[in-house]
Amino acid sequence: MMINELISRYPKLENIKPDIISALELMLKTVKSGGKILLCGNGGSSADCDHIVGELMKGFLSKRPVKNEFSKVLSELYPDESKYFSDNLQGAIPAISLTSQTALLSAFANDVAPDMVYAQLVYGYGNKGDLLVGISTSGNSKNVVNAAKIAKAKGLYTLALTGAKDCALDMCDVTVKVPETETFKVQEYHLPIYHYLCAAVEKELYS
Repeated sequence: MMINELISRYPKLENIKPDIISALELMLKTVKSGGKILLCGNGGSSADCDHIVGELMKGFLSKRPVKNEFSKVLSELYPDESKYFSDNLQGAIPAISLTSQTALLSAFANDVAPDMVYAQLVYGYGNKGDLLVGISTSGNSKNVVNAAKIAKAKGLYTLALTGAKDCALDMCDVTVKVPETETFKVQEYHLPIYHYLCAAVEKELYS
């Protein structure tokens, strides 16, 4: 199993293996029911959000060919281009990095409240059955915590990636707390975990 390969490379994750599996189950539950994944974080965690979206919205370990039904639609609409379109489109797992919307984030932070920037985007984009992933090495980043609170109020599932300490993001449906507390060390564990999650979701949906 892919989870065992992850643990073999990072033995210290053994104690949080059940939480990682729960995170995968939450992601699969979301996408299989037609939901989308929203992600937020700050600094390096913001970069991680973009990274995750990059793995979900295109092929990660597999090409993910488009469905035959869609290829037929393309053939009917664009007979001369349909093969090119079909060959170069890949199955996507709907995901949005809230951190990438610089103009909107800066406008809201300037005009309204900096600690509510992600909450506003969750309020605008989020629907019941979607999933919010909040990444915070401390687990206490106010703008991420507020986003999780609004997500819960709107009926979204909530998943957090944090460090080892007790934190505000423990309120989430699933919190994956890696066995480190120093920022860069926490981030070093977050990367292989979310790579595993993206690969496992892809395998389940496209194998």
